[in-house]
Amino acid sequence: MPVFAASFRSSAMLVAAAALALSAAPARADIMDSITSGFGLFGGGEKYKTEITPDIPADTLYNQGLAKLKSKDFEGAAKKFTDLEKSYPSSEWSRKGLLMTLYAQYEKPAYDDAVQTAQRYIGLYPNSPDTPYVYYLAGMSYYNQVPDVMRDQSSAEKSLQVFQELINKFPKSEYVADARYKMGVARDQLAAKEMQVGRFYLTRKNYPAAINRFHEVLGKYQTTRHTEEALYRLTEAYLAMGVTNEAQTAAAILGHNFPDSQWYKDAVALLKADGLTPHEYTDSWLSKIGKTLHAI
Repeated sequence: MPVFAASFRSSAMLVAAAALALSAAPARADIMDSITSGFGLFGGGEKYKTEITPDIPADTLYNQGLAKLKSKDFEGAAKKFTDLEKSYPSSEWSRKGLLMTLYAQYEKPAYDDAVQTAQRYIGLYPNSPDTPYVYYLAGMSYYNQVPDVMRDQSSAEKSLQVFQELINKFPKSEYVADARYKMGVARDQLAAKEMQVGRFYLTRKNYPAAINRFHEVLGKYQTTRHTEEALYRLTEAYLAMGVTNEAQTAAAILGHNFPDSQWYKDAVALLKADGLTPHEYTDSWLSKIGKTLHAI
């Protein structure tokens, strides 16, 4: 303790010694200012209060958090686990606290908070045994926010990105199988959105815009259930534009891959009304898409 001046009276030194004796106790002393008394600086106000807060063992905090989880007090659980992380930094308890905070936020659900906590965990512990699970919970936090096809699908796109990272970084993880399934559902949702917008353009006779949307379905989401209709709609849009070779190619690819589809029967009827039949023109961009469809 530094000595600042010899002008300290002996009584002041006794007060300092008493303060040192207090600080040696196992509890932590927090000095609370009294706002209503002008911080206790002037006469007539309330003096400083000393609040003694006992140190809580790590396993006690952890078990308190588990108890709150069991009672479904997820917000309270997250707070306990956050306290654990902050009270025992640079320790295994800190890592466990962060992981369990994420879990409690996910269960609440507070998905945006869960994603942020997952990002923190991955940044701090990129190769821990629980990191694949953290990726999975982050992906599920986005996945569970995917709305109906009439609304913005950014959550579906983000879930795809996170699940793909999980698969790329931890291909043998137990969460990969479910992540792949959820990716399939998310892709189907994104394809449905493209189809919805494409149909809208089609009804407005904005054929180039409609074609772009159906092209997107074939290029990015061709393993979804919307591929058949996308090929039919391309037949319809190109035929309406008078681009018969592309219309015939779309119908031909539809027939090659889905010969029993009602969409194919409708495409054939559509072409027949104009005296045309399905025929694949190999110089069409659709022909290249068709080759990838054959391989699926």
